[in-house]
Amino acid sequence: MIIRVHPRRFTPVEPLTESLGRPVSAREGLTEYTVVVHWPGLDYGTPDDEQKTWTPAEWAEHLDGPSWQHPDAASPQDDFLSIWHADVRLHPSDRVLTSPEWSEIAHRLARVAGIQRPGDDRGCRWIAVQAQPGRLDLLANLVRPDGTWTPQHHRLPALLAVECRRIETELDLRSPQGGDPGPEQTARFAQCAAAPANGPSPSAADATAQLAGLLGQLADENTGPLATVRGLVEHTAHRLARLPHTYGPAAGHQLELIARRLYGIRQDLDATARALPSATRPAPPSTRMATDPVITAAASASGNQQR
Repeated sequence: MIIRVHPRRFTPVEPLTESLGRPVSAREGLTEYTVVVHWPGLDYGTPDDEQKTWTPAEWAEHLDGPSWQHPDAASPQDDFLSIWHADVRLHPSDRVLTSPEWSEIAHRLARVAGIQRPGDDRGCRWIAVQAQPGRLDLLANLVRPDGTWTPQHHRLPALLAVECRRIETELDLRSPQGGDPGPEQTARFAQCAAAPANGPSPSAADATAQLAGLLGQLADENTGPLATVRGLVEHTAHRLARLPHTYGPAAGHQLELIARRLYGIRQDLDATARALPSATRPAPPSTRMATDPVITAAASASGNQQR
């Protein structure tokens, strides 16, 4: 999987054109198999699922709505380029993914990007488009309905790439790294290589800090597994609630309660991680470039052992 974050745009027409691979039209409708996921607030604002028959032009108008309602909403860079666009592409030899798999990928990337937050029905408008083979596009208006700007992490491309590596592993997809270990594996390998082979075991403070870091990863709101599971549960609840059968709303309500419990568990894990003491190790001396301190530390330790 290769993910690319495009420069922000003023309107969604060009990004939607790129996503569809054809000009935005006001005649043809897009099916739920093309727009595989959308922001949850849309389910409450459109009667009888009318968005299932929307044309590309209507989807573009929907995405652009908050920008027209709040023309003075500016980004942290003081511009008005509110349309965010990213696309992810599979390797040509990857298998054909199912609609639920594309939906899962969209939800996970949307969480990392900050355009979807659990339990936030008033978040920014976004959709995921799967109109071209082996490709998924995410489009969002970073202006929220209340006129505020959706914040995004300054290291967003790197975070999205890490999430893609996780998705590749779970869905058995090819990685552009050609089988090399991912960033997390490289970091762990470098830390192990930097430690003396017969040296003392980590202190209690170091072990506590490592456990706190592990709990923090589990409780992370953007990339943690609990947040991902809760998002899928919430999405399923929304879909069930819209079914005409009597069991749909009841099952949807039960899933909403489960999502709330998952949110409470995530909060408890986060509080526990924050309560644990953290230890900061001094950086080992480096003789190479400082662009990758973890690998530098490993190389330095390896050189000392050879001496």
